[in-house]
Amino acid sequence: MPELDEARQAVVEASNALADFLRAHPDVETALTEDEETGLARVRAAGAGGLNAAWKANLLRISAADLTGEARLPATSDALTRLADAVLARGLELARAEVPGETGLAVIAMGKTGAEELNYVSDVDVVFVAEGDLDLATRQAARMIQIVGPATWPVDAGLRPEGRHGALVRTVDSYLSYLRDWARTWEFQALLKARPAAGDLRLGLDWLAAVQPLIWDAANRPGVVEDIRDMRRKVADSVPRAERKYEIKLGPGGLRDIEFAVQLLQLVHGRGDPSLRVRSTLEALEVLVAGGYLARRDGEELTDTYVFLRTVEHRLQLQRLLRTHRVPEGGEPLHQLARTLGYTTDEGFLAAWRAHAATARRLHEKLLYRPLLDAVTRVSTAELRMTESEAASRLAVLGFADPDSALTHIRRLTAGIGRTATVQRALLPVVLHELADSPEPDRGLLAYRQVSDKLGSTPWYLRLLRDGGPAAVRLARLLGTSRYFTALLLHVPQSLRFLSDNADLEPKSRDGLAAGMRQAVARHVDATDAVAAVRAIRRRELIRIAAADLLGLLDDQQVGLALSDLVDAVLDATLAVASRDVPDAPPIAIIGMGRLGGRETGFGSDADVVFIHNGEGDAQRKAAGRIVEAVKSLLAAPTADPPLEIDLGLRPEGKGGPIVPSLAAYERYYSDRARLWERQALLRARAVAGDQGLLDQWAEAADAVRYRPGGLSEAERIEFRRVKARVDSERLPRGADPNGHTKLGRGGLVDIEWAAQLLQLEHGDEPLMRTTRTVPALEAAAAAGHLDTTSLEDLRAAWEFVSRVRNDMTLARGVPRDELPRSGPELTALAQTLGFGSDTQEFLNHYRRLTRLAHEAAHRIVYGPT
Repeated sequence: MPELDEARQAVVEASNALADFLRAHPDVETALTEDEETGLARVRAAGAGGLNAAWKANLLRISAADLTGEARLPATSDALTRLADAVLARGLELARAEVPGETGLAVIAMGKTGAEELNYVSDVDVVFVAEGDLDLATRQAARMIQIVGPATWPVDAGLRPEGRHGALVRTVDSYLSYLRDWARTWEFQALLKARPAAGDLRLGLDWLAAVQPLIWDAANRPGVVEDIRDMRRKVADSVPRAERKYEIKLGPGGLRDIEFAVQLLQLVHGRGDPSLRVRSTLEALEVLVAGGYLARRDGEELTDTYVFLRTVEHRLQLQRLLRTHRVPEGGEPLHQLARTLGYTTDEGFLAAWRAHAATARRLHEKLLYRPLLDAVTRVSTAELRMTESEAASRLAVLGFADPDSALTHIRRLTAGIGRTATVQRALLPVVLHELADSPEPDRGLLAYRQVSDKLGSTPWYLRLLRDGGPAAVRLARLLGTSRYFTALLLHVPQSLRFLSDNADLEPKSRDGLAAGMRQAVARHVDATDAVAAVRAIRRRELIRIAAADLLGLLDDQQVGLALSDLVDAVLDATLAVASRDVPDAPPIAIIGMGRLGGRETGFGSDADVVFIHNGEGDAQRKAAGRIVEAVKSLLAAPTADPPLEIDLGLRPEGKGGPIVPSLAAYERYYSDRARLWERQALLRARAVAGDQGLLDQWAEAADAVRYRPGGLSEAERIEFRRVKARVDSERLPRGADPNGHTKLGRGGLVDIEWAAQLLQLEHGDEPLMRTTRTVPALEAAAAAGHLDTTSLEDLRAAWEFVSRVRNDMTLARGVPRDELPRSGPELTALAQTLGFGSDTQEFLNHYRRLTRLAHEAAHRIVYGPT
């Protein structure tokens, strides 16, 4: 026992809350040095009104032993758990006194309480099992929660079957029925820590014996892969990114990294090895080492790190008796934490924490993935290894659909004893970790092997992945997410150098791209070779933009701008090539229409353009036609790259008109014959490439057509609505879901764009409304008072999200797609890419809510309020 003065000083310095309690109740000071039996007797004798004081008196006793070195982890957690057991038992006695009657009721401790690794401040997780009068047992259990929770630790029964919506108390048979038919993998993972804690312990042990076989069969159940991946992702995403560096529990290198890895290994290997069927993390580490599943040194390092992090957690919570896992950013709270942990400086503590966090993260990856490498390599070692069969089982649990093929790839990547194999063995745990979290881990691993086969002997490749900061992690994430990115990278694997630095992933400007392409063109006499050089630059830039998009470095509008600038530059350079050495070549301009004109190009968008010339006479007209045909032909040449298809359908007279009208003919058409929808299409028209003088003349002529003073006449408004109604009823593909088509569906891109364009047709004489981009047009309308704030937010949110969905579908599958997958792996992968984990219903609900609100807003704009 510590001396009283020493104990008092240690507790007062470490805990403001307990110091306040001592000052308010000086008579309980003796609790600082009393033995456990005396302390727990306080609890057993306490009434409902005195339970809080008895609990805090015991916290004084436990924290004094902890802070003076008389007891450290795991002894402190053990003592807290025994206190929790006594509190639960006394709470149940008091509840039964208030709700009398005989029935069997067992309180099952879960979580940290069940594992006997409780914190100073934590929820006490429980479930209830009963036999006999269930209604009476339920009332007694509910009253126990009401007595214990406000006085001591909150009692949380949320881990019961069906969660907070399920019955508070169940029979053993009811529990078994739920576990067999409905339980998800995380519920079996939670049961790893279950133990009877209070009430009818015989009944509790019967329940535990009954559920044990189901726990250890959980890894064989359908859906286990999705459950585990979803669980891991939710843990990672549960803390805001800005907060993660302060989190010792859920942040990188935190307690959850260790706990998750340990529990996963228990679930996978505990089926055949009963020695792994233990509750506490520290005990599990011991048996994993003893069983050869974990190297002795790694086990020691993980144990040291776990004890360090749990001790920090305890000290944090003692300060104010608040549930927290966040290290203070600085100031007196950080000074106090460092002092109570025995550090003389804040930096000393922070350095130790960083070292332990790095160890936890490194060994988390090693614990999950390194044995996979050991299973397929023939390197002698004193440590026991997994068999290939066990490695395949592990890969299946981690999300690989074809574990045997994955093992083949791993074997090929790590074969031999040379430098390449050595570096790959060091890299693969990180790569596999990222791939396991990706939508297509098998395809990603195959692509990683293909890239490595191409570049494995190149000196910079493995050095970049090993030393290039986030390059290896990013490469794995991208290869497992996007077939579009993968196909491009396999043609230009040198481009993975972009991944090491965010600055290299910033899209190039339109002028910079155009200048580079013009220089490349100048080095080739042959037109086909010149455009191939342009394509090579486009390919690298697509890799850059796709990577930046998927890594969250660009928002949806920035992606549209970058892709549009790239198309502009390609058209500019190709026009220059096609115009070379053409006799009588007149000035030619390229006008971007549709998404290109709006600078909203997607990864699967065509290039809607109109060519015009300013030549005179038949010779120049024919020369212009030859140039345009050459541009089309050069860009249509077969290539492995994503195609850039030129669509001339929006030219005057459509497909029946000349492919390159003169400016004069263009002006006559819009003056004499253009219909309202063609004026509307001009709202998204933009000068893209070609002769600058001609482009300026075109812009002046186009502005006079699309931005007419006075807005629309009533007849024109009726015509606008008639055409919009035809678009809605006739253009949606047969069999398509109107609530899931990103372009033509309700609240899709066309709905939103038409709403913006109507506002521009009505108010285009206002300079701020003169933009070819959809969201800026809506924002300008709102700023001018033509659109209410709610409608603006609904339209903008839907436009941005739907644009991202459309792009991500193209990036994922490698081909353009407008309609959401109805179900299955594609829908799951899309939801995961968009940050919804494997919860496809949450994704669909979010999509439908946004598009419903956007459709309602667009309908009000086009047809008026209803």
